[in-house]
Amino acid sequence: MIKDSPNPPSASDTDTRYGLFTVRADLDTETLLVNASQDLASISNIATHLAFEIDGAQRNVALGMCRMLEGVQLLVDRALDKSHPAV
Repeated sequence: MIKDSPNPPSASDTDTRYGLFTVRADLDTETLLVNASQDLASISNIATHLAFEIDGAQRNVALGMCRMLEGVQLLVDRALDKSHPAV
């Protein structure tokens, strides 16, 4: 059987195959933080929904993820407030 890539793949193959997303260098801090905040809110909503769809240990894991996401959200929000304080 012929493989598409060498085994193991070289570092450049790994970068192009698994590095699907990049962050543009020209984005300012506020834009980065706003997008991170929105993404965290979306992930938190998904985890919260999941937590109420499952039971037992899996629910505890999902709720733990929710708490961790809330903490990270607070950090991002604080960074956003510091970078652009309300007048």
